[in-house]
Amino acid sequence: MARLAEQLKIDEGRVVEALQAARERLDRVEGEMVLDFSSVRRIDPCALRAMEELADTADHQGVKLVLQDVNVAAYKVLKLVKLASRFCFAS
Repeated sequence: MARLAEQLKIDEGRVVEALQAARERLDRVEGEMVLDFSSVRRIDPCALRAMEELADTADHQGVKLVLQDVNVAAYKVLKLVKLASRFCFAS
């Protein structure tokens, strides 16, 4: 049974793994997936690639990705690499 929304907490020490797990869950989600970034202070290149892959899969499956509680430094990185426009942001 599809769920209308899914919420996942992203742990700073396991960002890539959490994003890969989120990507695997997308096929069971309808509507949107909320990713809680409140504990993530920085985003490294591997995490950026995982975010891009997650966004690609979500676009393909018609799922809206919402990043919650993203800190300013992480948001600036997403803007710089032109990934911010692929996500919605919530506080």
